[in-house]
Amino acid sequence: MLFATDDLQQRWWNLEAKLVERFGKKPDLEAVLFLIGMQETGFVKEKISKEQKQDLMHVAVCTVLAQSGYYALEQQDAEGWPHFRQLKELPVMSMPEQENFIKDHILLYFEQQGF
Repeated sequence: MLFATDDLQQRWWNLEAKLVERFGKKPDLEAVLFLIGMQETGFVKEKISKEQKQDLMHVAVCTVLAQSGYYALEQQDAEGWPHFRQLKELPVMSMPEQENFIKDHILLYFEQQGF
């Protein structure tokens, strides 16, 4: 764990509050990943398929975990979608630990974006 769970929870609530301010509703973890994916790809459409949503969330996960050296951006395809290469195995964790791990990386991402 990079941070104590209590601190992580408090920082996550602070992020949620900022997102509520900006978007008018509280996002869940998936929604936050979806937002990061849209931010990273510039992909904005009126109707987004389930597959596109999953792709955007995958881009988000790779992007936030790249900060810790788990993934590296390899290239962008003709449509501007980033493609990543996994550099190291993710640690084996329980579901709650996985959630905290990804939340911690999301918080770092937003911090680096100056949000």
